[in-house]
Amino acid sequence: MKTKLKGRYVIGYDGSDHVILENAEIVYEKDTIVYVGKNYTEEVDEVMDAGNAIISPGFIDLNALGDIDHDILHFEAGTNRQKNLLWSENYIKSGHQEWMTAEEESFKSLYAYSQLILHGVTTAMPITSVFYKSWAETYDELASAAEHAAGLGLRIYLGPSFQSGMRVVQPDGKIKLHWDEKAGEAGLQKAVEFVGKFDGAYEGMVRGMLAPERIESQTADILKQTKYYSEKLDVPIKLHAAQGSFEFNTIWEAFGVTPIKYLYDLDFLGPRTGIPHAHFVSGYSEAKYGHGDDLALLKETNTTVIHCPLIIGRHGSALESFAKYKRAGINIALGTDTFPPDMFQNIRSGSMLSRIVEKEVEGSTFADFYRSVTLDAAAFLGRNDLGRIAAGAKADIIVVDLDSYHMGVTDDPIRTMFVSGSGSDVKLSIINGKIVMKDQVIPNLDINEIKYKGQKYFDRMRRGYMERDYQKLPEKELFQSSFRVVESISHAKA
Repeated sequence: MKTKLKGRYVIGYDGSDHVILENAEIVYEKDTIVYVGKNYTEEVDEVMDAGNAIISPGFIDLNALGDIDHDILHFEAGTNRQKNLLWSENYIKSGHQEWMTAEEESFKSLYAYSQLILHGVTTAMPITSVFYKSWAETYDELASAAEHAAGLGLRIYLGPSFQSGMRVVQPDGKIKLHWDEKAGEAGLQKAVEFVGKFDGAYEGMVRGMLAPERIESQTADILKQTKYYSEKLDVPIKLHAAQGSFEFNTIWEAFGVTPIKYLYDLDFLGPRTGIPHAHFVSGYSEAKYGHGDDLALLKETNTTVIHCPLIIGRHGSALESFAKYKRAGINIALGTDTFPPDMFQNIRSGSMLSRIVEKEVEGSTFADFYRSVTLDAAAFLGRNDLGRIAAGAKADIIVVDLDSYHMGVTDDPIRTMFVSGSGSDVKLSIINGKIVMKDQVIPNLDINEIKYKGQKYFDRMRRGYMERDYQKLPEKELFQSSFRVVESISHAKA
């Protein structure tokens, strides 16, 4: 079947960069774009008119949530309260178990992936929290995730996480790492098994990746093995590193180098390695130690930085800066890593934070960030058929409505949609040539039921924090409300 999609603006690709075509059209046949331009003369089976809208390549989210966000419990917790949200040493000793049922762990990815589609994400590389796990992600929950992604039509890169260590809080409030190296080795082998079975599954819509948990929870041997299997299986790696003071100081005290230099020395960096968040580097304003040039190492190895500006901004940090990293020649992709998985918010936040650091707009424009969430992300995946609207590319397309009153006046379409738009303005999503969402409705999915189950999941997840808290604080003290919660209010005059 051949389909023509036309609209006010098409963000096309000329072989080197995005271009804007006004009053243009796209023609795709099955899963592939065959034409981009104006006045297509050949016969088509269907014509869709998007009207006053932007027709864009779908967003590629390389650090997408694969579960229900726990961070709403974290990012307004004060410095003294953050450690209460970690695992206690007593919890480890008493036997850490799966907090959720197998059914709940299967459900969470359906909730997360449907949110991604509603926000215009067409390709995702998810991550889930291990706070409420027995240790790390399991093979079975990722198998369910692959099934949910395929059912929704989401293009996805998957692999169960693994780790050899976990941050725990001792009775005196000090944080240390608890080690279980056998668990890390077993987790890596399960991940390799998963990739062997699922890489290329569901007609190629599910691809494999290796997802070791944060750098400080890995042994050097596991990192070396991960790189070995990445090359053997030809799949990407995603490792959270250079993202905080505890990690940075831990690596520095153990090895006398920054986290990025540590990975460089292990030959872990490279074109198939993606590092979220990579802002705690040598010369970073919050880094107490460190020398050398981490940005040069990232550039030399062609390692991709997966920048998640909204989540690190919520925690009071920023990349210093997006524009600086790009000037250094580093490939930067984007990830949401929080709720909502809204690339409009992330691009707005990222551009603003970079401009604040740089004191100028050059290198921090919406167009710069738009490249990161399309072309640059596709480059990391080794996919020149994604992240662009061009003949031969996959038909992964979103339509952003410009008619709503809140969008304001239309100037440049890229600036307009990122100044005023949000994920809810995505009114059509096509992935691999199939319509997976129209008018914020996903076929055969009861959003009200998903929302209800999602709240139940979150409420259960929240209760688990009280079980793990090293001080066992009362619920109201551990999770402080924004204002006092009262049963009634006096009617005294203001």
